[in-house]
Amino acid sequence: MIVLILANIVSVSNAQEAKITAGETLYNGIELPKEWPPKIVRTSERAPIQVPYLESVPDVIPINTGRQLLVDDFLIEQTDLKRVFHLAKKFNGNPVLKPETSLELNDGKCPVAAPFNDGVWYDPNDNLFKMWYHAGWFDGTGYAVSNDGIKWKRPDLDIEPGTNRVLAKRDGFTRDGSTVWLDSEAKDPSSRFKMFTYHRIPGGERGELYTAADGIHWNSIGLTGKLGDNSGFFYNPFRNKWIFSVRIGNFGRARGYHEASDFYDAGQWRDDNVALWQGADTLDKPDQLVKEYFKDYQTQLYNVDAVAYESIMLGLFAIHRGPNNAVCSFGGFPKLTDLCLGYSRDGFYFDRPDRRAFISSTRRIGDWDRAYIHSAGGCCLVVNDSLYFYYGAWSGDSPKHVSNMYAGGSTGLAKLRRDGFASLDADERGGYLVTRPVIFVGKHLFVNVENMKGELRVEILDEGNSIKTPFSRENCIPVATNKTLQEIKWNNADDLSSLIGMKVKFKFYLRNGSLYSFWVSPDESGASYGYVAAGGPGFNGNKDDVGISGYGNGITFENK
Repeated sequence: MIVLILANIVSVSNAQEAKITAGETLYNGIELPKEWPPKIVRTSERAPIQVPYLESVPDVIPINTGRQLLVDDFLIEQTDLKRVFHLAKKFNGNPVLKPETSLELNDGKCPVAAPFNDGVWYDPNDNLFKMWYHAGWFDGTGYAVSNDGIKWKRPDLDIEPGTNRVLAKRDGFTRDGSTVWLDSEAKDPSSRFKMFTYHRIPGGERGELYTAADGIHWNSIGLTGKLGDNSGFFYNPFRNKWIFSVRIGNFGRARGYHEASDFYDAGQWRDDNVALWQGADTLDKPDQLVKEYFKDYQTQLYNVDAVAYESIMLGLFAIHRGPNNAVCSFGGFPKLTDLCLGYSRDGFYFDRPDRRAFISSTRRIGDWDRAYIHSAGGCCLVVNDSLYFYYGAWSGDSPKHVSNMYAGGSTGLAKLRRDGFASLDADERGGYLVTRPVIFVGKHLFVNVENMKGELRVEILDEGNSIKTPFSRENCIPVATNKTLQEIKWNNADDLSSLIGMKVKFKFYLRNGSLYSFWVSPDESGASYGYVAAGGPGFNGNKDDVGISGYGNGITFENK
């Protein structure tokens, strides 16, 4: 059993401890403690974890990287606007991929064609959406491509002729959880794609690490440390670290954390250096029906995927709402898991303010997405003004067995407005938001806003809250629109170049609308130079360095 690094309960808070032992300073002004990853202090095993950087915010926040999201109060000094969290909307044409081939149909036992984490990415080298997915239960890893992210094709590959399998069969090896990553920053072209796959192998449970130039022909580079199934990994480009999300058995299902600058090294943990990272807590509620029949059931954290999105690390938390495997196996129905969101500004601590299911299962017999929701590696893609979230879901339908807890896995798509995780809203009476002191090197202020029947104006203040002339509310050209990229301008000012390097505050005056994000770009294009998760059409890599040209046909928000 993995031995975890777990601190004794101490009297000082995490925030106080971080100040005492300040180490690396991040892009957003947060100072990490010298001991990193940190030892978590908890008052009980299911207490929600406090987020230090929200308790001790930097005096000045640099905003040079990415769109500044309003998912928490990190950037906010004062406001009377109402924060509203938003959920993904399932695509009407779901599922976008379902079991159809011999490999996927699995001889009728447990048909599966769905990400079991695996990965969905946009590759700018050949302008294709690419999906790696679980093809047939415990059987293989399939590969599919798409021009639009909706219609998918399975290429005939040479790994196993006549199939789209990318890993050859090996006696004694069966796959479970897997992650695929398109590493756009890779210096070695032969490792542009990286993969981890959990194997049940003779002698134990291990993960295997692979690299590939094309995402198809994979080379094994070795095994990981000991771990449980449904483990995975992600990359934190803010700190240039590879992180493994390791399944551990503390508090039921939970997550351990191990990081390194090198992908292979990140997988080489020991029993004594995996940090206790994430677990379900008292705010994660079991399914209501489960609660009625199994009164003592406690939720568990089934999996965590994460990715850099704009100025934060975005986390998809798979919450297991019950019941346990034995009950599901006996009843022949899939486990109840939902995807919930978390947001991190230091890459380790995740704030989870909205515990509702961001993408939920239906719980209805006969539905393709009845239960057992799984995220995809890379989490989401940026497609024009929307975010595309691909996910696996299970029906429990098995042609050979009538029903089975692991049968009937298909792939779904859910959409969200770009930056649309949370908005700060105002009614007809209007309201305001004042940021904390920020500094920037850009020249153009942009917002993501929906206020077609309202108005948005912005003024810029110094640290003492005096207006920086000519950037007053009265000089601001009012905005009434619904765009995910809209520049804010003032009369008598060409741009914000006179404020570069100064400590200033933005004061937003909003009436009858929703503000999702703001950012200062060095370009008139509105490029944020933040991260774009698993990429998308129009982007050259993992950053938005194109602005409006990355939107294709327009920037007015539509969610079809």
